[in-house]
Order: sequence, then C-alpha cells, then structure tokens
Amino acid sequence: MGFFFFTALAFLVALGVLITVHEFGHFWVARKLGVKVLRFSVGFGKPLWKRVGKVDGTEYVVAAIPLGGYVKMLDEREGPVAPSELAMAFNRQSLKVRTAVVLAGPLFNFLFAIFAYWLILVSGDTGMRPLIGEVEPESIAANAGFAEGDEILAVGDRKTPTWESAVYALLAESLGDGDLPVRVRDDQRLERVRWLEARELADVAEDGQVLERIGLSPKRPLLSAVIGEVIAGEAAARAGLQTGDELLSVDGVPLKDWGAWVAYVRAHPDQQMSLDVRRDGVVKPVQLTTSHRVDEDGTLIGRIGASVYVPKQLLDEYRTEIRLGPVDAAGAAVKKTWDLSVLMLKMLGKMLIGEASIKNLSGPISIAESAGRSASYGLVYFLKFLAVVSISLGVLNLLPVPILDGGHLLYFLIEALKGSPLSESAQIQGQRIGILILLGLMTLAFYVDISRLLGYS
Repeated sequence: MGFFFFTALAFLVALGVLITVHEFGHFWVARKLGVKVLRFSVGFGKPLWKRVGKVDGTEYVVAAIPLGGYVKMLDEREGPVAPSELAMAFNRQSLKVRTAVVLAGPLFNFLFAIFAYWLILVSGDTGMRPLIGEVEPESIAANAGFAEGDEILAVGDRKTPTWESAVYALLAESLGDGDLPVRVRDDQRLERVRWLEARELADVAEDGQVLERIGLSPKRPLLSAVIGEVIAGEAAARAGLQTGDELLSVDGVPLKDWGAWVAYVRAHPDQQMSLDVRRDGVVKPVQLTTSHRVDEDGTLIGRIGASVYVPKQLLDEYRTEIRLGPVDAAGAAVKKTWDLSVLMLKMLGKMLIGEASIKNLSGPISIAESAGRSASYGLVYFLKFLAVVSISLGVLNLLPVPILDGGHLLYFLIEALKGSPLSESAQIQGQRIGILILLGLMTLAFYVDISRLLGYS
C-alpha cells in the first residue's frame, strides 16, 4: 500500500511538472507577444486552488482532474471583448503570432527534455557498460557472430558507452532499411564489426524488446544472495527481511547466488515460501509471501520489493560514468532529444501501418507505474523518465490532429496557403473528428494497460 501511494504521488508530480511546462510555453509566449491570458489552469474541472494576478488579472488555477491543462486567452470567438482590449485578443493576432503561441507548448516540452539531459550529463550520469553476457543460440546475434564478453562500442554511427545508449541505438537503427554494422571490442581487446542483416531486423522494434529479439543479454556480475535495499510496504518488508540478510535456502533448495533467488521468485508469484536467512551470524527461518507484476507478454512474475547488496568494488568493471562540460552537454542533450523524437515518430508510423505492436502504447496506468519505479531508483532516473514523457507530449501534440496543437498549426498552414482562415463550420467539424481520434487512442491505451495487468497481452 505504501508503494501504491508513492507511485500515485510520483505520477501526480510528473503530470504536474510536464503539464505546467507545456502550458507555461503557451502562456509565456502569448504574454510576450501581447495576447491577454484569462486563465492558466493545471488540470480540468473544479478548481482546488485559485489565485488572481494583481497586475495581469490572470486566474492561476490547480483543478481536480490532473490529466491535462489549458491556457485560456482573450478571444472574440469565445465571448464579447471590450473595444479597448481588441488588440490583445488571440483571434486578432497575425498568423505568425498565433503560430508562435500554439507552437510554444510542444517547444517547451522539448526544451525541458534538453535541460533535463543537460543537467544529468553535467552532473555525471552513471551507467552500465554494454558488455554482452549470454548470446542465445541460433539467434540474430549469434548469426552475426556476437560472443560473450563483447563490448558494444557503436551501433551504426552512434557511440554506445552504456547499455541504455546501446538499446536506444539498436531500436532506432533497426527501423532503417540497410544492414546494420555494430562495432564491438571482443574479450581479446580487438575491435571488430558484427553485421546485423536488415531482413532479420524487420520485426525487432515490434514491441520494444530489442535485446530479447536480437538474442543478447547483458553481462552481469555474480552476486551473493544478500539483501540490499528493502522497499517499504512490499513483500520483503512485510516478511521482516532487512538489509544485509543472507538468503541461504528457499523451500529447502540451497541458493548459490542472487540470480538463482530472482529466478525462483519470478517463477512463484503470489505464493508463500520458507526461507533460511543468516542475520548477524545467526540462521533463522522466515516466511515470505511474494506479490506479482505483469511482464510485457502478460505473464505474471513474482516479486518481493528488494534489491541485491552490491559491493562497490564489484561493479567497477561494469560501470562507467559519463560527465561532460556545459557546452558539450548541451550539444549531446539536443542530439538525444532529437533522436528520441525521431524514434517516437518512426514507431508511431510503424504502428499506424501495422509493422509495430500496439503494446508500445502506454496509458495512464503504465505511465504511473513507470513514474513510481523511476522515482524509487533516484532523482536521475526520475529526470530521465520526465524527459522521455516530455518528448512524447511534444511529439504527440504536434501531430496534425484537430484539437491538438498540431491540428491548430494545420489550420494555420491552410490559412497561409489559401489566404483566409478555414470556415468556422469546417473547424468545428475538424474538432469533432479530433475528439473521436483522441478518445479512440485513449481507449486503446487503457485497453493495452488493462490487458497487461490482467495478463492478456
């Protein structure tokens, strides 16, 4: 229950930050360009908090339904406007001004992502080196010659200092048309190029599980079955397990390492098990009942809410830190934001033509789970999560769907081409279509989320 509330809080914080960033973009540019703003709202529905600016007269609102927000500007189409304020009405502005105001929301989402990545890179981002562990026999990776101990140095032209960057690069490059070169350093310290054939990469990005589909797994250090951190409210905490506990056996089966323990827990969701635990030199029995989560393919997987104890020196071989100066970090942050934006657009295109699975969609439930999980890992992970979701909001809002910012920009483009605005009836009809499209997408996202929870997808 404690983790549920933590997840809900992380989700609300994430929504609040990203909605505020998006709407502040519209608000700030509108104010700078002389448009009067009547209301700045984070959330919809009944106001929970409201303040009226003494100088500008703008209502600042936090509303009850935190699934969006809006900036209401002075506009003759929405009510009478005093003659003295006509010059500040949105509908009276030039096409350039209106375009700038609408474009500002998604643009601020991209700027937020750039700032988040810049902050992470300047502060120092710790990641795991892309060292390859097991290579599945007869897999795409095995056919390309990958071997245990290979370190991935670059995928195509993209350098890959960490597993995170390697996965993103493999996902992005797999959407191309040609054979993909992957530069590695083998266990003899020799650099080689492994070629992934285009025909084998066609379905790799279908559900985002790129490593599993290629047949690679990260190399991991051999860790003893010793408890590191315990998450409050989860199964391990309820059973009384503590940091430093050494797990000797489970249901009479000796545990040789942490991997054996994880495999046993994953295979036994929502089941009671008997442990022998050594604590401060004394062996004691512990009864533990696992909880569960739903894997990407809908399978129920056991979990206990505890991490392994990792001696600091043990990870030195596997860990690397990326720290850049302010200028280099800015360039890298812009490039990463651009790359992710392009990747999301490509994935959306693949889903539209049926070449990628709808499992790539994430609804509110999945986003909330990701918010809670990333926040529990620490500030850097939460910032990365916020950056990715902010980019998603920016990309989605630029889609040419009426009711979204991209839909308004589409109207402005038509206005620029024909020399006059679309008729009001055509715009209203477009809004109706846009609402239907959004409702369809939201229903599909909820369906995918719920299917995941129930184990149907």
